[in-house]
Amino acid sequence: MVIKQTGKERGYIYIWMLFAVMLTGVMLAAAGLVWQTEVRREKEQELLFAGDQFRQAIESYYNASQTAVEGGGRYPESLEQLLKDERLPGIKRHLRKIYNDPLTNSRDWGLIRQEDGGITGVYSLSTDKPIKQANFPAEYAAFESAESYQSWKFTPAGGQGMQQTGDQENNLGGTVLTPQFPAASFDPLSQNQSAPDTGIRQLSRNPVERPIGQ
Repeated sequence: MVIKQTGKERGYIYIWMLFAVMLTGVMLAAAGLVWQTEVRREKEQELLFAGDQFRQAIESYYNASQTAVEGGGRYPESLEQLLKDERLPGIKRHLRKIYNDPLTNSRDWGLIRQEDGGITGVYSLSTDKPIKQANFPAEYAAFESAESYQSWKFTPAGGQGMQQTGDQENNLGGTVLTPQFPAASFDPLSQNQSAPDTGIRQLSRNPVERPIGQ
């Protein structure tokens, strides 16, 4: 026996199909937003790890210069000098590689320089607003409530100077040089140790090691 559907019944079925399609679209959009947020959080962790590696390397270079031939503390004039320090007998490596900025997928970093050209810190060139706004280690408390990632400046204690992006420089006010830095307290992983995989797929072509935890 064949049951014929009336026009009214077909109308109800059509409405329910439209509702199901709309509901599916909303669910997919919500899932995509959650996924993008998780990816951004992981990139923030990569940035914290890479920036801290630069900070430790700059501090190590400065402290090593205390015993260098020229004497007195000096900052590196380029990031490449952190890879191969030839001032002392033998070759000392303060950094095992130049990390990519995970937010821009580039090796270009904003540099903080002293008036003599010494690099005292690095920061991301991304202008996006960070998702992470609190619960930073004590030495990075200034990162809280940052309006952009460019406010996350990775410098040893006293490492202030000129902020440089490409060929443009902005005076941040003053040059501070300390004879010796205190021991670093933020150590998500020991220096030059690879961070474990957190299980979220990397989008960058050249991912960097990541610290553990938010």
